[in-house]
Amino acid sequence: MHYETLIVETGDDFVASITLNRPQQLNTFSTALAAELDAAFKALDAHGRVRVILVKGAGKAFCAGIDVTEFPDKSPSEYRRWIQQMESPLVTISRINKPVIAQVHGAAAANGAGLVAAADLAIAADNARIGLTAINVGLNCVGPVVPLARSVGRKKALEMLFYGNLLGAAEALQMGLVNRVVPESELDKEARAWAALLAQKSPLALQNAKRGFYEAEDMDYYRAFDHMNELFARLCTTRDAREGIEAFRENRKPDWQER
Repeated sequence: MHYETLIVETGDDFVASITLNRPQQLNTFSTALAAELDAAFKALDAHGRVRVILVKGAGKAFCAGIDVTEFPDKSPSEYRRWIQQMESPLVTISRINKPVIAQVHGAAAANGAGLVAAADLAIAADNARIGLTAINVGLNCVGPVVPLARSVGRKKALEMLFYGNLLGAAEALQMGLVNRVVPESELDKEARAWAALLAQKSPLALQNAKRGFYEAEDMDYYRAFDHMNELFARLCTTRDAREGIEAFRENRKPDWQER
């Protein structure tokens, strides 16, 4: 598939990278970028040689939000369709099977912060700044705050939603919005190595874990246990589960067949 606003690459390490490629616009979401990003997530989820997806930004920012040049002169129903399309990649991340890691540098603002929060994992450069900034231009980030609140909790999410400040990488790490912070000069290397390490795990087990986590997130406590146990039981019947146990016993690297 040809992309106008993204660079999509797959590697021999079972990691695919999606680079938001509108550097002059700070990788803001246009209608085209949102549609292509959503399509890229789905295409890579179906790709047989991809186990982990790394998403990053070209230029000096990860993603500075939504392109406001598309904002004016819409009806309420048009605004609804427009914002729904902008946020569709955030929702898609939770629906695809393969883990998505956000590689964050520079600014990750508004919908960019939502993309960081929606990603399954996030690694940030020490110069990264993340915030729900739309309140500063008379709007708000009530879409991006949905995944963000599940990372940082209600009080901190509301503070970010109301005040619109950009938080530094160290505070984002402390809050649980990102998993790791590394020097900017090492971000590319460290993010790729982290993604490649994850790609060595059993793909079926990873996908089972991700699917179960999102499905159980809003379930009753006891129902969540039942649901997870059912998923685990199904995983135990796979060839890769048997291979993992045998490889452990034989002190060798497993040969995953994804079945």
